[in-house]
Amino acid sequence: MTIADDCIFCKIISGKEPADFHHEEKDFVVFENNLKWFSTQLLFVPKLHMNQSNLWSSKNLISDIGFLANEIGQKRCPSGYRILSNFGEDGMQSQEHAHLHLVGGSKLGMYVWGKLRKNPL
Repeated sequence: MTIADDCIFCKIISGKEPADFHHEEKDFVVFENNLKWFSTQLLFVPKLHMNQSNLWSSKNLISDIGFLANEIGQKRCPSGYRILSNFGEDGMQSQEHAHLHLVGGSKLGMYVWGKLRKNPL
């Protein structure tokens, strides 16, 4: 397993930093996002340090993560949920280590450029 010394997700996966784990597979883990913006806010994180593009290019890994994220979403958020993946600075990616978000448990509202705000582009 490749671990980056300055990566918080690598530290969590290696047990050097705490997290509330929900699930562990051979190649990835699921734990609570400490931001707590939604009642359900889970992170699906590969154990191997990689970027978002590498995760999405890894057909088996992204498929396994997506399958479990959908399964957990249906159980924990029967009224609806989102599975998100942010790419790069403009996509609001805050951690270089690849990951997916599962958010839900309440009405999520419009996307970024919803009815209340026009897209500036």
